[in-house]
Amino acid sequence: MNLIKTSVIGSYPIDIDTIKHVKAYFKQKIVSWDNYIKSAVKDMLNSGIDIISDGQTRDPFVNIFTRRLKGCRIRDRTEIIDKIEYDGPITVEDQKFIKTFIPKNKHLIGLITGPYTLTNSCVNLFYNNDKELSFDFAKALNQEAKILQKYVDLIGIDEPFFSMGIPDYGKELINTIIKGVSCPVRLHVCGNVKNVIPELLEMPVDILSHEFKALPMLFDTFNQYDVKKDICLGSVRSDKSDIESVDEIVNHIKKGIDIFGDRIKQIAPDCGQKMLQKSVAFLKLKNLVKAGEIINGR
Repeated sequence: MNLIKTSVIGSYPIDIDTIKHVKAYFKQKIVSWDNYIKSAVKDMLNSGIDIISDGQTRDPFVNIFTRRLKGCRIRDRTEIIDKIEYDGPITVEDQKFIKTFIPKNKHLIGLITGPYTLTNSCVNLFYNNDKELSFDFAKALNQEAKILQKYVDLIGIDEPFFSMGIPDYGKELINTIIKGVSCPVRLHVCGNVKNVIPELLEMPVDILSHEFKALPMLFDTFNQYDVKKDICLGSVRSDKSDIESVDEIVNHIKKGIDIFGDRIKQIAPDCGQKMLQKSVAFLKLKNLVKAGEIINGR
């Protein structure tokens, strides 16, 4: 087998100085997020992870995008008040900053929250139907993806709402995002995806990423299909603070190899780690890396 790379899905916990931000707000000053991003990235680097992210430190994964797109207004939730349009790079500057200090042997994943998840996370006060809104989100995200690919090694699309049912235009939505994108694309869908596996296997992406640690029954369900996509295997839980031992993770990965063989290209947490304590998230990544080294025979 080729070496399996360790990865993150997206978010990572950070300690934010809220008092500093409040004081800056009333003084009409802008606080740089560079140190927060660097803190998240440094933890990933120190744990030994191969494929790192920016940690999605600036905002929850929906607001990161809706705060910067035309047509959105954020109150308790994002409200759609006009036509969705791209208004310039959203996450690109953060990736460019990360590239200035990470080692050349590390890979960077650029994260995009999918259009179907954005649609279902917002209050629609403008569009006649969700399909029209989803495609305008997808067209805007495509512009971000085409710029983002210049600075990252792969792009990760996060569509958790797909686990509750993929619309008949779901594949077309993903196609819209990746039009003109040449770097590898990973689609992450957390939750119980057993009822949508046939649709997922038809998605125009290189890698599928799912929550196999919290939902090991997915092994049996996927085993019923001819899986030709590469797999990012969720191997430590993101919803529990219990730190999996290296042996436990190794056994889990071996079970995955029994099902997927050399289709497993990446191992990662089940989902983003933002809800965990920072120390817990770090130790989970560290044990994931140790397990990966054993599996790779290092």
